[in-house]
Amino acid sequence: MANWLRSCGVKSVAMQSTGVYWIPLYDILEDSGFEVFLVNARHTKNLPGRKSDVQESQWLLKLHTHGLLNNSFQPASEIRVLRTYWRQRAEHATGMATCVQRMQKALTQMNIQLANVISDLSGRTGQAIIRAILAGERNPRKLAALSDRRIHATKEEIANSLEGNWRSELLFVVKQQLEMYDVYQQRIAECDQKLQEHLAGFADAVLPEPKEGLSLSKKTRQHRYMPQFPLTGELLRIAGVDLTQIDGVDVMTAQTLISEVGLDMSRWKTEAHFASWLGLCPDNRISGDKVLSRGTRRVINRAATALRIAATTLLKSKTYLGAQYRRLRTRLGAPKAITAMAHRLARLVYRMLKYGQQYVDKGAEYYEQKSRRQHMDFLTKRAAQLGFRLTPAQT
Repeated sequence: MANWLRSCGVKSVAMQSTGVYWIPLYDILEDSGFEVFLVNARHTKNLPGRKSDVQESQWLLKLHTHGLLNNSFQPASEIRVLRTYWRQRAEHATGMATCVQRMQKALTQMNIQLANVISDLSGRTGQAIIRAILAGERNPRKLAALSDRRIHATKEEIANSLEGNWRSELLFVVKQQLEMYDVYQQRIAECDQKLQEHLAGFADAVLPEPKEGLSLSKKTRQHRYMPQFPLTGELLRIAGVDLTQIDGVDVMTAQTLISEVGLDMSRWKTEAHFASWLGLCPDNRISGDKVLSRGTRRVINRAATALRIAATTLLKSKTYLGAQYRRLRTRLGAPKAITAMAHRLARLVYRMLKYGQQYVDKGAEYYEQKSRRQHMDFLTKRAAQLGFRLTPAQT
C-alpha cells in the first residue's frame, strides 16, 4: 500500500485510530516518508445513518484536502520505544502489588495479623517472615526475630501477631503468590536493563548553568519499585533540567511524563495548550449564552494521572506549592484542588522542558504573605467602593 501511494504521488495521509490496528500502518507510512495525520474519530463525525468504510474514507479525504483535520499528538519514535518499556514495567509493578494483596488476604484468613505490626509485606521484614513460614518455621518468636531493627513494633508484638491456624491450602496460595512475586521482580529487572540501554542512546542535552547561591539538589521520596540504575542522572542528562525539583514530582513521575509526552514541547504553542491536551483545563459546554455543564474533558492520559497523583502528595508539604494546594483544598474541595494543582504542575513541567528553566521553591511562608497581601488589597478596594477606608488595628 505504501508503494502504491508513493506511485500515485501521495505525500500526506489521514487515518483514524481504531484500537491498536492503526499502529503498524502508522509506523509503515511514517517510515516510508509520508506525512501521517492521526485524527480523532470524534472530530470527523459525519451525518448520522448507514455508512461504509468507503464513504468514511471519502469524508476524511474531503476534510483533509481543505485542511480541516487536526493531527493528534504522537511522540518521536525513540520516545515511543521508551514509553513501551516503561508501560510494560508499570504492568509488572501492578502485578507485584496484586501478589502482595493476595498474600495479605491469605494470611488474614489464617488469623496471621502481620499487617497490624508492619506496614508492608514487600519490605525486608515481611519477605523474611513469609519465606521462613513457607520454609516450615512455625515458632512465632523465631519468626519475630527476623524483623528488621527499624520496625517500630516490639518482637513480642510481632510474635503475638503470628499466632494463627496454619491451613495448608492457604499456605499453598501464599507460596504461589510469592513465586509469582519473584517472577515479576525478575521481569522488572529485565525492563530496567532495556530502559538503561535505550536511555544511553539519547543525546546529551545542554545543561543550564545554575544560578549562584541556589541548590539544585532536593531529597525526593523513595518509590517502592525504583529502577536499579541511576535514573535521575539519566533524565537530567537527556532533558537538561531536573524535574524532581518540582515539589511532589519524584523520579518515577518524571520518567512517566517524559515517556508519555517526550522532550520536545514545540508540539504545543503555549503551556495552556499543553494543559488542555492533558485534560486539566475547564471545558464548559455553552449554548445560547447558557452554561450547560462545567468540568474538565474526560481524557485518559497517563501523564495527567501522574500529575494528579503528584498533586495529592503536596498536602503536608511545607513548600510554596504545598501551601497553595492546602488553600485550594479549603476553598474548592479535594477533587477540584487536585485538578487545579495538576494543572499548575503541568505548566511548570512545560516551562522547564521548553525553556530550560530551573524550579526554585520560595517556601510556604512566602505564599502565605503573598496571599495575605492580595486579600488585603481586595478588601481595601472593596471598602473604597462602599465609601469606607480601612485602618490597621492598634496592637
